Amino acid sequence: MAKKALSKAMEKGGAPSAMANPASSSAMAKSALSDREENIALNYAGKTTPAVLWKTFDNPALKGKIQCQLCAHYCLIKPGEVGKCLVRRNDAGKLVTLNWGKTEGLAIDPIEKKPFFHFKPGTKILSFGAPACNFRCLNCQNWQLSQYAREVGTATEWPNTTPTQIAEQAASHKVDGIAYTYSEPTIFFEYARDTVLACRKRKETARLFHLFVSNGYFTKEMLDFVVKEKLLAAIRIDLKFIEEEPYFRITGGHLKPVQDSIRRVWELRQNIHMEVINLMIPGENDSDEQITKLCEFVKSVSPDIPLHFSRFFPDYKMKDKAPTDIKRLLAAREIAKKIGMKYAYIGNTVLPDVENTYCPKCNELLIERDRYVILQNKLRKPCCPKCGEKINVVV
Repeated sequence: MAKKALSKAMEKGGAPSAMANPASSSAMAKSALSDREENIALNYAGKTTPAVLWKTFDNPALKGKIQCQLCAHYCLIKPGEVGKCLVRRNDAGKLVTLNWGKTEGLAIDPIEKKPFFHFKPGTKILSFGAPACNFRCLNCQNWQLSQYAREVGTATEWPNTTPTQIAEQAASHKVDGIAYTYSEPTIFFEYARDTVLACRKRKETARLFHLFVSNGYFTKEMLDFVVKEKLLAAIRIDLKFIEEEPYFRITGGHLKPVQDSIRRVWELRQNIHMEVINLMIPGENDSDEQITKLCEFVKSVSPDIPLHFSRFFPDYKMKDKAPTDIKRLLAAREIAKKIGMKYAYIGNTVLPDVENTYCPKCNELLIERDRYVILQNKLRKPCCPKCGEKINVVV
C-alpha cells in the first residue's frame, strides 16, 4: 500500500529540506529543491497532463524557463525541473501537472466537518484530495497525502480516478456538493476544474456546489480563473499564523499572500462564500498578543467573516508538542468576540456551545450543533427570525 511505503520512508528519516531565507526569496526565484527532491519529482509516476496558468519569457536570460502562476510561490522552472510542489514540471517549454487523476480519501461528509458553518448548513458533500502540496507544514495531519511526493515520490500505487467517475460517485450518493480537500486543492487545480466540468455535464450533478478547503496560498491569476469559469461557491482559508517568522519556518510559505487571498475572496463574497480557520499550536501562535493580532486582521477585512479556532494535536514533525490547552481556545474565542468578530467558533473539541451560531444583535440561537450534527436550524433566509438582523450565511 502507498501509505505503508511512505511510513517506511519516514522511518529512514525522510524530511522536508530547508527552504531559502524569506528575505532573499522573490516571485521569480528558482525553487529551493535538494537533489533528493529533484530526483523524487522527476521519478513521480502521476499522469502528465497539460497545466494552466503559466508563462514563458522573451528575455534571452530566461530562455526555456517557465513561471508557474498557480500559487504564490510563482516558481521559475527550468526545462526538466519542477516547482516547490514537486508536481508541476517544465516539459520542453510547456508546464504539465503530475498528480492529475490521483485520488485519495473519497468520503461522504457533513459540510460542517470542513468546517463550513455558514454555507449550506446540514448539507452532504463528497470529499477528496490528491497527493502533493505547496506547503511543507511540520504539523500536517494529512502529511501522508500532502507530503507524499516529497517523502516517497511515486504515485504508482495511488488509485486512478477520473473526473467522470467522481461525478458518478457524487450522483450515486446524492450529495449536495464536492469539497476539494485533505491536501491543497490549488496544487491539483486542473483535476479539480475537470471534476467541476464533468459534474456540469451530468443532469444529476449539474447543480452541485464546489468548495476549496485551502491554505490560501493561491494567486490572483488563479482566483480570476475561478471567477471567470464560476468554478467555486465557497473557500475556507487557513490563516495559520499572524507573523512571518513562524509562517515560513513551519509551512515554507509567507503571511502576506494568504492575507491578500483573504481580502480578495471577501471582495467576491456575492459569488464566493469564505470562512477562515486558525489551528492553535502551543508556543507558536496561541499567545493573547498573537490571537489579538489575528482577530484584528480578520476584522479589518470584515467582522462578518466566520472565524474558527481549531485544537492542535501532535503529528508529523511536531509530535513533541502537546495538544492545545482548552483554556487557550476559550480565551481565543473571547478575544475574538471582544474585538468585534460576530461569529467565532472552536473546533476539534467536545466543548458545549462553542459551535453554535447566535445572532450578533439579539443573541438568538440560530443554529445548534453537536460537532458535525445540526440539532436545530432556524434560518430559512439570511436574517435573524427574531430581530431581522442580516446574517452572513448561505442557506
